[in-house]
Amino acid sequence: PAGSIPVTFTAWCNSHLRKAGTLIESIEEEFRNGLKLMLLLEVISGETLPKPDRGKMRFHKIANVNKALDFIASKGVKLVSIGAEEIVDGNLKMTLGMIWTIILRFAIQDISVEEMTAKEGLLLWCQRKTAPYKNVNVQNFHTSFKDGLAFCALIHRHRPDLLDYSQLSKDDPLHNLNLAFDIAEKHLDIPRMLDPDDLVNTPKADERAIMTYVSCYYHAFQGAQQAEMAANRICKVLKVNQENERLMEEYERLTSDLLEWIRRTLPWLQARQQDNTLSDLQKKLEEYRLYRRNHKPPRVEQKARLETNFNTLQTKLRLSNRPAYLPSEGKSVTDIANAWKNLEGCEKSFEEWLLSEMMRLERLEHLAKKFKHKAEIHESWTTGKEEMLQSQDFRHCKLNELKALKKKHEAFESDLAAHQDRVEQIAAIAQELNALDYYDSATINARCQSICDQWDRLGTLTTSRRNALEETEKLLEKIDQLHLEFAKRAAPFNNWLDGACEDLVDMFIVHTIEEIQGLIDAHHQFKATLGEADKEYQAITSLVTEVQHTAHKYQIPGALDNPYTTLTAQVISNKWSEVKKLVPQRDNTLQTELQKQQNNESLRRQFAEKANGVGPWIEKQMDAVAAIGMGMHGSVLEDQLNRLKEYESAVIGNKAIMDEMEKIHQAVQESMIFENRYTQYTMETLRVGWEQLLTSINRTINEVENQILTRDSKGISQEQLSEFRSSFNHFDKNRCGRLAPDEFKSCLISLGYSIGKDRQGEIDFQRITSIVDPNTTGFIQFDAFLDFMTRENVDSDTAEQVIDSFRILAGDKPYILPEELQRELPPDQAEYCIQRMQPFSGPNAPRDALDYMSFSTSLYGESDL
Repeated sequence: PAGSIPVTFTAWCNSHLRKAGTLIESIEEEFRNGLKLMLLLEVISGETLPKPDRGKMRFHKIANVNKALDFIASKGVKLVSIGAEEIVDGNLKMTLGMIWTIILRFAIQDISVEEMTAKEGLLLWCQRKTAPYKNVNVQNFHTSFKDGLAFCALIHRHRPDLLDYSQLSKDDPLHNLNLAFDIAEKHLDIPRMLDPDDLVNTPKADERAIMTYVSCYYHAFQGAQQAEMAANRICKVLKVNQENERLMEEYERLTSDLLEWIRRTLPWLQARQQDNTLSDLQKKLEEYRLYRRNHKPPRVEQKARLETNFNTLQTKLRLSNRPAYLPSEGKSVTDIANAWKNLEGCEKSFEEWLLSEMMRLERLEHLAKKFKHKAEIHESWTTGKEEMLQSQDFRHCKLNELKALKKKHEAFESDLAAHQDRVEQIAAIAQELNALDYYDSATINARCQSICDQWDRLGTLTTSRRNALEETEKLLEKIDQLHLEFAKRAAPFNNWLDGACEDLVDMFIVHTIEEIQGLIDAHHQFKATLGEADKEYQAITSLVTEVQHTAHKYQIPGALDNPYTTLTAQVISNKWSEVKKLVPQRDNTLQTELQKQQNNESLRRQFAEKANGVGPWIEKQMDAVAAIGMGMHGSVLEDQLNRLKEYESAVIGNKAIMDEMEKIHQAVQESMIFENRYTQYTMETLRVGWEQLLTSINRTINEVENQILTRDSKGISQEQLSEFRSSFNHFDKNRCGRLAPDEFKSCLISLGYSIGKDRQGEIDFQRITSIVDPNTTGFIQFDAFLDFMTRENVDSDTAEQVIDSFRILAGDKPYILPEELQRELPPDQAEYCIQRMQPFSGPNAPRDALDYMSFSTSLYGESDL
């Protein structure tokens, strides 16, 4: 009702006027001459108003009221349609409006909670203070205060000694209101301004009356307000410490895990066991591919995450004035980088070893087969030769038969000489197998030795048989010329046929089109000699025909048996047919191999075409990412971050190309292709480049996020940040992302630092350099520069400020009690302090007193608890 406002406003005015030793009874009468109105404003503002006019006339009163209204207006208050005449005439509505304006300006407007309007600020203050209390829900300044519990809660929150809130009931509003108003008047010096009966019986109490009364509570408890702000600051500092400790633990755990994995993986990559077979090596290569595809990628991610966490942690520590974090022994970022580099070195040499070992074994298998083939041909030829050479058959034969034996022996010697070449080839292959460390060299050497020993024996036996035949030559007649001619020509031709057959089924191993082309050309040359051979074949067979014709004509007994050779026209004819059959087969074999080599060439080109696209693309992306990291494309950090994330998406989007190349690379390796002249990129260099690009993007994203963290936590503007970035880039002439000391000095001067050319200027510059380059690397990175500029431009909380905050909570004592911490801080943070604070050891301190000073400095790394 209208009646409650004059009562409340009168009580409020009197609560101030009594300080000047006076009171009012009727609000519309006693402000009419303006004197008490001016006095009220002087008490409230603590300032002196102009001297009042002392006359009793109407114009004197109007002048005084105007002085009061001018003073109110000078405080930035708009007085809408309130005139001095109405006040002087005792207009109640106008007078109450003016008093409400004064209350709003001097009692409520200064209540600022989180930049809200005065009314919202006061409401938010009430909500926060009464939040923990049962049956209280402050939503407005009329119905929320009707049952009196909100007033009781405000008193209990700040002075729990004055009332027992748990005994109050929502169903007894009059008792609650009277209790609150009595305690406020008696203990808090707040006069009664509201009528409990009015409040209970009115559907909607007057907001202005309740706001006026509640503002008195706010001012009464203002001291407690400082304690709350101090508590908030301490909470903030403790939260930072707790988060930093969590990040340190996670870094230690990730690092231990990664280093342990590398330690377990290295022995496998370093193993070089002997006695491998080709299938062993194929299996090893498959295992290695599986490792590259499945086991290593998650570790690349883990390494990137670990570096990101480390950088974020260091940035947070720096921003909150904490000392940098030193990981435990053997777990620094450098230790991880070294272990990783070692791992990649081992991977490279392991893959190289596998491929060279495969080439060696393939060559060995080929040589061993060739040795066996040639040895078998030779051994089958020598079968029975020793017995034949030791035979004494010539002792019992006729003259012509002996001569035949001699000629037969000559033919054999010619045959023997023709085999010399193959024996040398067999020895040469055995020697190469030894040089290449063939696993079964012992067997090869024994067989080779046996062939050589036998060859020597054959030579000796041949000589002794020839001598024996020559001794009895004088006893023999010349043997038939045709037989002799056949024997002489058939033996070398037969050898040529043997050699041709052997060459036509000869095994080969090639790696290039040029090598197979060489074999094809040699085969064409061989085919060109077949015409000549055909003539020789016709001539040799005509000799046999002539023998048959003569023997038939003259009926010579046993004339068809050629005493000079075991070769027959049938043997020569069979071998000649065999050669003609093998020639087209050899054509097919060579063409098939040519096809295979052309296919290999196509694989090389396929791989090169992709590699020559992906390689430069990766290099270009690396340059682009570096340029963004240095702010070359604008210095709005969110834009940089978005661009980097776009690059990251593009890289991940191109993963399919890398997978496709891995497939081609696998086909290349499975086809035993070991070199590629169409590209300088290998799969290994592309993989490493790919991983470096991903790592670089992650690292740059992390740097930009840390810059955003720096900017936001320190409250610097985008314009300042842009200015810092463009100045830094302007002096970073070679675009390496860092400044030398003289470039840094020019950069500082360009930003308005006055660094003189005298000794004092040098001392100032040395002090700044020691902050931005603490490890004296001789260069200043942008992060350190940004951190320095931020700290110079924005002040941050320090140990001294935290100590001051604790001192407020402790009521100016040099120590603080656990119950004070529990009262002012949230439970987990109060517990954090109690666990970590040292006992206070000063005189007259209670037994459970805690030392908040050493604890505060320890938060900033200035002492060691």
